[in-house]
Amino acid sequence: MFYENLKGIINLVMSIDYILSKISEIEHGFQHIIDGADEILSTYSKEQCFEFALELLKHEPYQARMLAATILGRLATEDYNALRFLKERVSTDENWRVQEMLAKAFDEVCKHRGYEVSLPLIEEWIIGDNPNVIRAVTEGLRIWTSRPYFKENPSVAIALIAKHKAHESEYLRKSVGKALRDISKKHAELVWQEVERWDLSNPRISFTYKLAAKLLK
Repeated sequence: MFYENLKGIINLVMSIDYILSKISEIEHGFQHIIDGADEILSTYSKEQCFEFALELLKHEPYQARMLAATILGRLATEDYNALRFLKERVSTDENWRVQEMLAKAFDEVCKHRGYEVSLPLIEEWIIGDNPNVIRAVTEGLRIWTSRPYFKENPSVAIALIAKHKAHESEYLRKSVGKALRDISKKHAELVWQEVERWDLSNPRISFTYKLAAKLLK
């Protein structure tokens, strides 16, 4: 049994190293990361994938940490520990590409659970202190108005996004403004009803407003 387990570990490491060597050669895009995660998740147990994702978070190449975020996002649909690592660990990564994968991972979780059922989780993440955690939600809400629940309740998405119009993080305010701008393509009146009430004497709010109202006449 010992040797069988050891053999499994060796095979896992060799397979992972091969996948890492492939994805590290590509600097742009996300599909190669998703493909790598699919290959790992379809080959190994959830427990092995979780441990591997934690190890990947220690790697210097950002592609490895992108892969870790993607694996954790898949596992987090059913595993609270994976969700916790996304929120507490992945969100602290300074590479913007890793934060893009965090947003995609959070979308994966909410899509799997159902968006209405996920409202408490969405609200929990959006009232946090970490701008990367909040941004994972605003990036999701940006596209969720075409999906169940938010499609019928776009005003809920707009109100949640607008909570952080004056956030100190410009990175987050850009996400807020662009999310509202994109939603205004289908719900211009609802977005206008939100932004017309903003205090534009506040420089941070004015910054967000210029992005959010760009398509509004």
